[in-house]
Amino acid sequence: MTDNLTGRYRLAPLLTPLTVRDLTVANRFVMAPMTREHSPGRVPGEDVAAYYRRRAAGQVGLIVTEGVAIDDPAAVDTAAVPAMYGDAPLAGWRRVIDEVDAAGGRIMPQLWHQGAMRDAATSPDPDVGPRRPSGILGPLGKVSLADDHLVRLNVDTPPMTEEDIADVIAAYARSAGHAAKLGFDGIAIHGGHGYVLDNFLWAGTNRRTDRWGGDAVQRTTFVVEVVRAIRAAIGDGLPILLRFSQFKMQDYLARLADTPAELEAILGPIADAGVDIFDGSQRYFDTPAFDGSPLNLGGWAKKLTGKLGMVVGGVGLDQGKRDHHIDSGSGASDNLGKLVERFERGEFDLIGVGRSLLNDPDWVGKAIRGEPFLPFDSANLTRLT
Repeated sequence: MTDNLTGRYRLAPLLTPLTVRDLTVANRFVMAPMTREHSPGRVPGEDVAAYYRRRAAGQVGLIVTEGVAIDDPAAVDTAAVPAMYGDAPLAGWRRVIDEVDAAGGRIMPQLWHQGAMRDAATSPDPDVGPRRPSGILGPLGKVSLADDHLVRLNVDTPPMTEEDIADVIAAYARSAGHAAKLGFDGIAIHGGHGYVLDNFLWAGTNRRTDRWGGDAVQRTTFVVEVVRAIRAAIGDGLPILLRFSQFKMQDYLARLADTPAELEAILGPIADAGVDIFDGSQRYFDTPAFDGSPLNLGGWAKKLTGKLGMVVGGVGLDQGKRDHHIDSGSGASDNLGKLVERFERGEFDLIGVGRSLLNDPDWVGKAIRGEPFLPFDSANLTRLT
């Protein structure tokens, strides 16, 4: 066993604390948000609380929960996704917070609205259709989630009305307010992957000609209003983290921005609205976001906005990109070495760990102690371990 201040992979730089607003985390490792669907009736139970406590006990600096439904009837589809509204779900989240706090952890919920990707057929409310800025799913025939699934969802719906838009913004604010009162340490927002915030940002799903659409800057208006509403609901002490992405479930090769200047036009107004951390979601953290620079999405977000940048994608795995079901072992040695090198160059501030933490709750602790990781078992992607 090696000195746990340096670890097997020279992890000392990643073990430094970080403070943002009133939140201080013990190290730079973040449990990335990952859908679990283990909350029947949208209520996180004792098993969910124990699941998050195990990661906190495993020395994860910050936990970002699975996507959590905001208080809008069209927010999410399947019935086992937890909610951030209603007495029973909120009591369940209070239990989660207590367990994480007891283990010395920090936790924030990821507020989620699926927008164009909501599948009414798998919902307890099949008569409630998806909320889409322009009533469209987006372009088909791309490298995507599942062609048959997208074909089924590809039915045009009425574009969101001004009332619909106001309702969804208010729903974000209500759910964020609930989370703040419960005692969460911040608010994360899912703004990528082809869901509702991304639907407004992406030209492929936003064809509006009113104030909610137009050029790249105008397409940020909805996200800006959501962030402002959340900030007003939670006050100045809690940080806000926004996940964004180039890829969409509708098109894995999609581009939210083709150049750094286009990305700056999108992220700048959102940063000004009150986001503190930008989580640049990509399939592998070592993939450059734009030609001519090694920076990934989180690195570009930090450079362009001056806010904190977070990276994610394939951390601790020897395969990444679009490999959802991996049966191979972990390639953590070289992987973590690359992370440390890039972190020391100042490229980003936080590291999101996803599937590695599904596979082993003590993954971060083992990395710190220089102990061998568990062999990767793809069945852990769906179990609540």
